[in-house]
Order: sequence, then C-alpha cells, then structure tokens
Amino acid sequence: MAKSIIIIGSGMGGMAAGIYGQINGYDTQIFEMHTKPGGQCTSWRRKGYTFDACMHHFFGCKPDSSAYRLWHELGAMPRELVTVEACTAVASPDGKMFIDYYDLERLEETLLKLSPADSKAIKQYVGAIEAFSKSKIGDIMLEGSIRTMMLRFPAMLSVRKWMKMDMRCFAKRFSDPFLRKAFAELVYSNPDGPLFFHLLRHAGGLDGDIRWPVGGATEFAKSIERRYLALGGKVNYSSQVEKILVENDKAVGIRLADGSEHRADVVISNADGRKTILNMLDGKYINDTVRDYCTPLADETPFAIDVFLGVNRDLTAEPSSLVLLLEQPVTIANHKYDSIETQLYGFDKSMAPPGKGTIKVELLASYTYWKQLYNGDRDEYRQQKQQVAEQVIDILDNHFPGLRNQVEIIDVSTLMTWERYMGGTQGWFNFPNRKFEFSMKAELSDKKFKTTLPGLSNFYFVGVWATMMGSLFDNANSGKTTIRRICKKDGKKFIISE
Repeated sequence: MAKSIIIIGSGMGGMAAGIYGQINGYDTQIFEMHTKPGGQCTSWRRKGYTFDACMHHFFGCKPDSSAYRLWHELGAMPRELVTVEACTAVASPDGKMFIDYYDLERLEETLLKLSPADSKAIKQYVGAIEAFSKSKIGDIMLEGSIRTMMLRFPAMLSVRKWMKMDMRCFAKRFSDPFLRKAFAELVYSNPDGPLFFHLLRHAGGLDGDIRWPVGGATEFAKSIERRYLALGGKVNYSSQVEKILVENDKAVGIRLADGSEHRADVVISNADGRKTILNMLDGKYINDTVRDYCTPLADETPFAIDVFLGVNRDLTAEPSSLVLLLEQPVTIANHKYDSIETQLYGFDKSMAPPGKGTIKVELLASYTYWKQLYNGDRDEYRQQKQQVAEQVIDILDNHFPGLRNQVEIIDVSTLMTWERYMGGTQGWFNFPNRKFEFSMKAELSDKKFKTTLPGLSNFYFVGVWATMMGSLFDNANSGKTTIRRICKKDGKKFIISE
C-alpha cells in the first residue's frame, strides 16, 4: 500500500510536493481553505479586467534554464509568453523618463542621452549586467549545486563585488540628480533593495529568462493544478485545517474546521508558519530559533496595499513597470511617499477588454493600522480604502492626463484581504522573522531548506517557511526538495517524471 501524504495549502510548494509525491508513488491529497489553487500566486477578474496580485518579474522562460525545467516538470511550461522590453522605467515630475531597457545597447544609449557626464558610471552599470549574464549566476543559485559553483567559479568572481551593495549606494555613482533618484528606485522603489537582485533580474530579462505568462498568476497556478490532478492527486477546497494530529511525537493527520479528521503517514504544511507552529501544533514543537522565527515582523511591510484600476485607456505603448517621482511627498494611509510604483499591463491583451487597460499600484503600509481599522468600524475601513484609491488616482492623473475620468473599476486589497484569503497572521507577508543576509554558500546548499520542527517526526514545511524566500521558483522547488528527502528517508530513488 502506498505511503500517504497530506498537504496543507495549494500554494506553489504544496502543489509541487503533491506532483512529485504522486510521481514517486505516494498517495497525496491537498487541503485548501480557499476555492482555487495557487495561494499567493493569484489573480481575479472584475468586469472583464484581470487584477494580478502576485507576479512582477517571472523567471523560468528560457528552455535551457533551471527554473524552466522545474516549471516544465510541474506542467506550467511550455505556455504562451509575452516579452517586455524593460525592467523598470522612472519618470520625473518635469517630464524626464529613464527606461531601464533589457537590451544593453539601447540602455547605454538612453543613459548617455540623459547624462553624458556619467559615462563612467553608465559603463560600470552595463558591464555589471553583462557580467551577471555571462556568469549564469541565477542558474547556479537555482540549481543549488556546489559542483556547478566550482565549475563556474572564475565567472562568479566577476560579479562578487556587486553582491553587498544596495541601490542607494550604487545610485551615488551618478552625478545627474535625476539618475541618482531614478537608480535608487529600481528595486520596487526601495533604495535599500540589493543591487545584486536588480542585476540578476536585468540579466534574466537580457537572456530571455524573464518574460510574462499570458493570463497572469491564476492561469499559471491552474496549469500546475491540472498536472497534479492528472497524476491522480486530489485537492479538497473550502477545507480549512485547524489542527495537525500528533501521536507519540509523530504527525499522523489533520482536523478540519468542520471537525472531520483525516489520517496520513506524513503531513506537509504550505500554510503560514506561525499558525502552523503556534495554532495547529499548539506551540509544542519549538526551540529558541523557531520561537524567534515566530515573533511578529516589522509593523510596516512592502506590497501591503494593492490599488487596482480598470481604465478605458490603451496602455500598450506604456512601460510594464513605471515609478513616478513626486514633486512633493504625499501621505497615504499614514505613510509618506516620495514616489509611486505602478504596473501597467498593456503588454498582455488578456488582462483587459480591447482598447482598455489594467493598472496596479503597490504601497507600503502598517499592519497594525489596517488591523485596527478592520477590527473596528468596517465603514471607516472601507472609506480608508476608497481614500487611498482616490489619492492614487490623483497622482496617476498628473502623469496620464484625463485618466481620472477613464477609471471604470476600482479594487483595493489590504493586508486584511490577504488574511481572509490566506489565513495568515500578518497579511500576505508571512515570512519567518529572520534578517535576510545573502550567503552564496547557503544558497547553494540543501541546508537552506529548514523543513522540519524539533521533536516532531513525519512533518515538513514547504513554501516561504522552508526557503526563507518569496519567489515562486523557490517555493515550488521546496516541494520538490521535500519529496526528495522523504524518498531518501524511505530508501527510494527520487524521480522527476512518471
């Protein structure tokens, strides 16, 4: 009789664990509190517009890349993809525009026109992107192979000097005031964002590994669900797990909110780590490290508010990502902004009715602020959401004259939206409380996957609590890694195709 595995949550890690579990002869089933797959990899439709709350720069579009191979194994590739021409664009209040083209000749030409005096810094920037592209460091990290690292060691030395610098520091190399401001904004408008990550994205776009999956996040997640179901897996939707059943310090199953119990030989959680550890397991399997991971994150988190707009405006000629520098700081929901980043989906015609467009603006916010509003006066909560949308529309209307009168639908999601949807403890930003410090050794080691809890057997984490990362690839790969470990424990050869 096949060994059984219960998986909590149908996010990337959960579905990947289900797929590799089925391929390797395990009897798996997923229990998902929502009505559709994907977890945070999600989008939704409103009056013909698609609002995507997940994807920014999607890795894994080049057939010879490590990420593509994983997506192919999971049934998500091949698929229809769209190529975007730039990583990010930045616009100033006086009409200047810097488009961070993936094509290096076009990029260098654009920068030199903006500031010939910064030719040295421009050469350094273009050279750094070339070095990242040639080193294939993205593939090295994704493969997680020490052997690959050693073979590519000379190429890796060429990018080492860029590893620890942030965008604010790199921006200071430019003398032009506009470029100084623009470069500091290139990692999701976060001057403290790592230069390393930006160069990795840029190299991915240059090499064709970063493109856009037509239809967005939900369509992507559904393709993986189809693969899982075709392998004989089962997904139980509208099934919220309240407890993980434990006997003699072994996970033996789950209890749902409706009181029903389901038994299995192994339990894998793709749910929020804090709720898994503190609620589902009653805080019994914990040490100092796990306790630290479970402490709340900083109150203010990125990507905390999404303002979606469906507009009667053609956006096909606009950059896919546009940062608007503001003439004067603006306070939105108790946070002061000097810039606003927008996602403009004119490149994917499936995201809006013909001739129209979808816009997303992502904002920082205080979790406590929105939690108190939501738990207090719901009318005030809704009014605050509307006020945020109105402020965002005012800002956009300055750059896109007439846009205010073209808005057909507004949808604002907050951290409370994510809590209802995901069942997490701090909106969607349900990471362990661990200061991120980049380590190539850790990135290339299986030990970076912290998948178990002290004193509890037959239990594993997948997703962000296994990877400490937020990317779709890392979360999906954690499911693959966990099933490989289970196979090793059971003395089975791990396989990737049935």
